[in-house]
Amino acid sequence: MNCHAFPIRLRLSAAGLALVCAFAVAAPPPAQAQQLSFTPFHKSGIYGLGERAGWTVTLAPGAAVPASKYGYVIRKNNLDVLQTGTVDLSSGSAIIETTLDQPAMLYVEVSPSASPAAPPQGASAAGDQTPGAAIHLGAAIAPWGLRPSVPRPADFDSFWDAKLKALSRIPINPVLTPTPTSQAGVELYAVRLDSLGSHVQGYLAKPSREGKFPALVVFQYAGVYALRPETVTDRAAEGWLAFDVDSHDIPPSAATGVSTSYQSIGNTDREESYFLNMYLRDARAIDYVASRPDWDGKTIVVTGTSMGGQQSLVAAGLRPNITAVIVNEPAGADSNGDLHGRRAGYPFWPSDSPKVMETALYFDTVNFASRIKAPVLAALGFIDTIAPPVGIWTALNQIPGPKEIVPMVESDHNNITPEKQGAYNSRSKEVLGLILNGGQFKPNQDLTRTNN
Repeated sequence: MNCHAFPIRLRLSAAGLALVCAFAVAAPPPAQAQQLSFTPFHKSGIYGLGERAGWTVTLAPGAAVPASKYGYVIRKNNLDVLQTGTVDLSSGSAIIETTLDQPAMLYVEVSPSASPAAPPQGASAAGDQTPGAAIHLGAAIAPWGLRPSVPRPADFDSFWDAKLKALSRIPINPVLTPTPTSQAGVELYAVRLDSLGSHVQGYLAKPSREGKFPALVVFQYAGVYALRPETVTDRAAEGWLAFDVDSHDIPPSAATGVSTSYQSIGNTDREESYFLNMYLRDARAIDYVASRPDWDGKTIVVTGTSMGGQQSLVAAGLRPNITAVIVNEPAGADSNGDLHGRRAGYPFWPSDSPKVMETALYFDTVNFASRIKAPVLAALGFIDTIAPPVGIWTALNQIPGPKEIVPMVESDHNNITPEKQGAYNSRSKEVLGLILNGGQFKPNQDLTRTNN
């Protein structure tokens, strides 16, 4: 979630270090990196087919000409090498540039003395700022033209429609436990709901006054951790009926109870995948808020970052009564990308297993996107290797309705470069305020139209 509106907790585990989904803290960049400045040809970082895309490299004010040169490598979709070269700053400036005749994201690494060799992945990617580490740059080439790397399964809709039908036969049976809160004018509850094969658990908060309120459902990023009551009590104080849904079937105050490698559970069988019950719990959470007598009967907003954004897009694809989607760097897109010239991200399902890749398609946000009816606000980081921008943009291109893309040209994943998240923080705050006060969110579609 938005690191300002929804505070992020940092927790470490062996699996969490591998996932890097809100668990890493970057060290300051090396002194050599601080000497350089990279100015994109286009401030937006977005270019057309066949257009020169690149950066002017200069020395920072007062910096001395480095004794060594810099090597760079440009990769298409952070996988296939397009170009390598050397940045010679002896004259005080240099150019890194390329052209491409097909839609793609560019991922550039600039390293002192030598060119990077292997594509980065996970913790060794853009978040690694140890001495001698690469500097990372990103750009988009006609991203509105990005298409899925593999076809959508022919039985995708029938599979999920059957699961939703089975879920509809399970009574919600809500159990609410009043929970103390220091937030004035707010009621807080721990919630447990029946779902298909598991239970929804989380915190719900509402204004203590009588009335009907718009609903805000928050889905969580990857990991196993206790939820923060403030995530919903702060929102309820603003006037929301707020529900923070745990990604797992554990009490919201619990920090254990599920394997930290849950993303690999059942990953060769769509009937056994851990994400099957997770996604069904997300749908059941929407059922519940829509059943409450204090819901305003018209507004359900879903939001989240990383795996929380992934769940938000899925929930919107499963429940058409959702009225707005606000996501930051959503994970779970383009799961088969490694096999088709695109570096895939979280859940980092192994691409060397045909069964895993086949199963992953039933849980890939790209394949839920065409079912989404609600307007969408989505931010993506151009150098994000946890939720790669090529997958997010591909998913958004499949949404038939209006969507607004917030490009964060200098941003890695939200926890790695929180200082680069300002565009999402400000725009999401603006949209949430608009909706809370009865306004209609009308996405700015400038970056989603093919005439760009």
